[in-house]
Amino acid sequence: MAYWIVKALLTPLLRVLFRVQVEGRANLPARGPIIVAMNHRSFMDSIFLPLMVRRRVTFVAKAEYFDDPKTAWFFRAVGQIPIRREGGDASERALASAMDVLEGGGIFAIYPEGTRTRDGYLHRGHTGVARLALRAGVPIVPVGLIGTDEIQPTDKKLPRFFGRVTIRFGTPLDVERFAGQSDDHRALRSLTDELMFEIQDLCHYEYVDTYATRTVEETPVEAPARITTFDDVSIGRSAVAS
Repeated sequence: MAYWIVKALLTPLLRVLFRVQVEGRANLPARGPIIVAMNHRSFMDSIFLPLMVRRRVTFVAKAEYFDDPKTAWFFRAVGQIPIRREGGDASERALASAMDVLEGGGIFAIYPEGTRTRDGYLHRGHTGVARLALRAGVPIVPVGLIGTDEIQPTDKKLPRFFGRVTIRFGTPLDVERFAGQSDDHRALRSLTDELMFEIQDLCHYEYVDTYATRTVEETPVEAPARITTFDDVSIGRSAVAS
């Protein structure tokens, strides 16, 4: 109930304070379990998407948000799941939480890049989203978020009002062709790469074949490169909103 109360109060306010355009909403199924995967440029990503979607959306959010009384009430009210990054079982806890949401017929939202971009590029996706989709047997809807970093850059605590944000929903990716391959590194990498290219096509941000890091200095700035390697990174990092 708290989720829908917060949504009813904040959605009209959001539309007044920001110019939000939603495209391709029909690509999001009206019912049934679905994974929504998007690029991550701002803290506001986790605000705009749930408020602009008619169905309930659940993220896995970093536990620090729940440790601070100033933010804990909000994240609990909107049904977000806390998880700590540290600890060997963090990825399994995230996976179990996500599976609970999907088995209940809900929408689970995830950032394949794992953290917000600090250099403006769209980065290589971690394969946790692919593993989750294959284990649950549910499609992935790619989403492109545009302009959220201009409203609230990573180094700013407060958003800038009256900016423009675009949310584009793409055609759901059918994962059936990878059925039974949730532990196959090549299949996970292939599906994740396909997803990231779909997201890039929606948001039009330049893609680089490097993982996003938490500081600008650590992120190599280079031209986009074709993906040629296959690896496997657990859902623990790719699921946590940062």
